[in-house]
Amino acid sequence: MTAQSVIQVRDLVKRYDTKTALAGVSFDVNAGEILGLLGPNGAGKSTSMKILTTYLSATSGQIKVDGIDLAQDPVKVRAMLGYLPESTPLYTDMVVRDYLVYVGEMRGFDKATCAKRLAEVAATVGISDVLGMVIGTLSKGYRQRVGLAQAMLHNPKILILDEPTSGLDPNQIVEIRNLIRDLGKNHTVILSSHNLAEVRQICDRIVIIHRGKVVADGTLDELEGRVAHTHHLVVSLASTATAEAVTKGLGGLPQVKTVTVSHTAAHPVAHTTYEVEADADVRTQIATWAQQQGHTLVELRRKSADLESIFQSLTLEA
Repeated sequence: MTAQSVIQVRDLVKRYDTKTALAGVSFDVNAGEILGLLGPNGAGKSTSMKILTTYLSATSGQIKVDGIDLAQDPVKVRAMLGYLPESTPLYTDMVVRDYLVYVGEMRGFDKATCAKRLAEVAATVGISDVLGMVIGTLSKGYRQRVGLAQAMLHNPKILILDEPTSGLDPNQIVEIRNLIRDLGKNHTVILSSHNLAEVRQICDRIVIIHRGKVVADGTLDELEGRVAHTHHLVVSLASTATAEAVTKGLGGLPQVKTVTVSHTAAHPVAHTTYEVEADADVRTQIATWAQQQGHTLVELRRKSADLESIFQSLTLEA
């Protein structure tokens, strides 16, 4: 296991009779990282998470959590994990405080420890004001927070969250996303989601599983590099020159393939945005050229491929 790796998954296989759900999945999760686990329906990501949480056993392969073999000491591994399944496991007729005390007792806490952790976790996830309410009367957003509280009560090193914003309204989604980002400051997080925009906003790294295999593993920029054969840049210039003249000038730079105008504003000075496709990252050359030509450079950046197109390309290739 590498120095920073807190989870190591190697050659994970899971078979159900004639169906193979996982066919040799391998990936690492680094300490303090928020890892996004993606895949089409039936790809094997939920199976991977259930094996990681010891809910299912693998047919073969190995998982180590903080150096401990999951198959050899699952109880010790469970103590390091906090798990929020897609269907939040709550007793809806219980009061929030009573439910969390019950969870603490199941974890073996004494009363003093349980009260201390309950107060800390309630403050962290923002449920201090609903501790006296019956869970069934809470909104789904608050129920999701209670679910996070039970996952965090024993202060685990690792949080595993399966579709944590599923079924929430837009305001609740934003709240839970912000909460997960905050949790990532002190915990290692594995997040499964069908919401690609959510993964883009929250996760440090992405693992894509398709047909029981890992088809991609890396940061968004790294995954983009796998599917992008050219560099796409956005260039905004304020200039007295015509858009046609600027387009011709940009198009004459080495390795630039195409230049198109995407937006023009006439006042107070012509301010035009161009999309540039090139065989290499030519931002330095463009900045130098703009200065030499007397154009005011307003914006110069790489245009990222959206995660949806990356996901489709990688899963279709597989």
